[in-house]
Amino acid sequence: MNEDRVQVDIIGLTTSPASGGAYALLLKEIDGERQLPIIIGQFEAQSIALEMEGIKPPRPLTHDLIKNIIDALGLEVTDVVINDLREGTFYATITVDGQQIDSRPSDAIALAVRCGIPIYVTEKVMQEAAFLPESEEEQEGESLRQIGRQVDDKESKLNFLRKQLKEAVEREDYETAARIRDAIRKIELSDH
Repeated sequence: MNEDRVQVDIIGLTTSPASGGAYALLLKEIDGERQLPIIIGQFEAQSIALEMEGIKPPRPLTHDLIKNIIDALGLEVTDVVINDLREGTFYATITVDGQQIDSRPSDAIALAVRCGIPIYVTEKVMQEAAFLPESEEEQEGESLRQIGRQVDDKESKLNFLRKQLKEAVEREDYETAARIRDAIRKIELSDH
């Protein structure tokens, strides 16, 4: 049942202006250097980013609801596996109480981050679609740099960003909320 699977971690989630609202989810093998990019939709990207950032929306998102139903039924989710790549489309399964349920990788991963379970990719899929990175570059959103320029001192900047974060969550703009949360963390960690 193992079928030569490789455990991966999420190392990045980025948007591409040319992709028409789609996002690239970047997975990296835990015991190696290969990385696997998967294109996912905006809703799933926001769902994954919110959970990873610890941002709780005022109402449960679809993936929160699925986890709540699984928990209420007393079932156990043990892992997710990205197990196939056909004609440029990735396929996955979610293991619930020993049963494998077909899923889109984005939904499986959104559930995995909520359940704290491992994410695997079959070796076959890694060989077909993974790459070895040439260099690691971190990008920061231009809009957040501009916000930083508008406010001078650190405490004012943090207060401004916290207010913006609260407003973004209230209007359910989770993409912006995740970016603002990242900016807050960078500022808070800059003194440590």
